[in-house]
Amino acid sequence: MIVHSLRFGPLDVPDDKIITMARPILGFEQLATFCLVDIEDLRPFLWFQSTEDPAVAFLLANPLLFHKGYHIEVNPQEIAELEVAEVRSVETYCIVTIPDDPQQISANLQGPILVNTETNLAKQLVLVNSSYRVRHFLLDELEKADEMVEQPAEELVEL
Repeated sequence: MIVHSLRFGPLDVPDDKIITMARPILGFEQLATFCLVDIEDLRPFLWFQSTEDPAVAFLLANPLLFHKGYHIEVNPQEIAELEVAEVRSVETYCIVTIPDDPQQISANLQGPILVNTETNLAKQLVLVNSSYRVRHFLLDELEKADEMVEQPAEELVEL
């Protein structure tokens, strides 16, 4: 399938790599199919390109890259929509936003996107009663990681 993208031009995407949204991305309910665009120079980021609207593409990342303790609990009804046979076939992504001020780069940890790599079904979850935010600032997280590395080892271990 040829997917038209304003950002990348025409993309030749195999039909078995088209991802169908079992539940749409908030604000983009009219878009049902996407594909992942992996560009080597942008790794670890991926683009989630709409196959229906060339202007719509979301920057994605695995939340564990910048938030090591990221963990979500998904109830069985939520995961059933993705037709998951094995949990390891589900990949979790978050939408990354890079505003005009790159110091304010953030990730939406409250609305992760789950993709079943076996069925190519995906959905955006909305985590309620969660401490995760819609705008989780990545540079803040990197600074926290640097501070932990600079501390003597005995201060990192809690007994």
